Amino acid sequence: MAHLGEIISLVVAVSWTATALFADEASHRLGSLNVNVIRLTLGSLFLALILWVTIGSPYPRYADGATWFWLALSALVGYIFGDYCLFNSYLVIGARFGQLFMTLAPPMAAIAGWAMLGETLSWRSILAMIVTISGIAISILAKGQGQKVHFTLPLKGILLGLGAGAGQGVGLVLSKVGMQHYEAALPPDADMGNMMPFAATMIRALVGGLGFVVMLLVLKQGRNFVEMTRKEHKGVRYAVLTTIFGPVLGVSLSLMAVQYARAGIASTLMALTPVLIILPYALIHKQKVKPKEILGVTISMLGVAMFFLL
Repeated sequence: MAHLGEIISLVVAVSWTATALFADEASHRLGSLNVNVIRLTLGSLFLALILWVTIGSPYPRYADGATWFWLALSALVGYIFGDYCLFNSYLVIGARFGQLFMTLAPPMAAIAGWAMLGETLSWRSILAMIVTISGIAISILAKGQGQKVHFTLPLKGILLGLGAGAGQGVGLVLSKVGMQHYEAALPPDADMGNMMPFAATMIRALVGGLGFVVMLLVLKQGRNFVEMTRKEHKGVRYAVLTTIFGPVLGVSLSLMAVQYARAGIASTLMALTPVLIILPYALIHKQKVKPKEILGVTISMLGVAMFFLL
């Protein structure tokens, strides 16, 4: 089928959009910490089932100590720090602006790759960073009295958004290191097929879920978790939908997309969530979207496209 990869990539973008909307609702009903515990626990179970069906083993086969270390570190940065910031940003500034800050992930990944892996940071990458950050600035800055520039969003929400983008970008680079160790650990006769990314994702989900459970215990919110999940049935349903459309469908289809389309094109199409979420979020929450916000998102997406296509 012509353009199958591009079509799948667009489906992934829609899936990520649904994930953000469901996560926004779940976080407001259950709290971001509780949602992450449910999401990563269920995600681990779904991924274990996928591995069991495809390779006959419900756990990450052949993963050695170095693989676990780097993927666990990526989970700490990407899930526990990054997703905790992201889901809390939904509570402060909403999913629409929370997803806007996720366009910072490619610039942060480029910087982390340069710092940790010695990857080249070309002038095109630097230009893409400037364009992306400019788009975000247009969306969140405005002139007030005396022509002074001020934020249109709460500072707490902005900091959480920055943390989410940074966590996602750096976590991605750490995941790449972990995947390299995983590939090196595979024996010549290993029958993993294309399932190694799923196994790596399961390691990250297991560590991330465990980390959030530890946070529940340290913050003494275990009783709150039990009570909220018993009372907020609708919130739990939203958390389950977040899991299905995010770690399960989103990850699976994104891996499939890059098999049928150029990685740059697929990545750009899959990153369209900040654009796709504008209309449904505005309709659900009865918000007006300012022209400068649309302009800002468009410019940020142009910056993201420059990372993958130049």
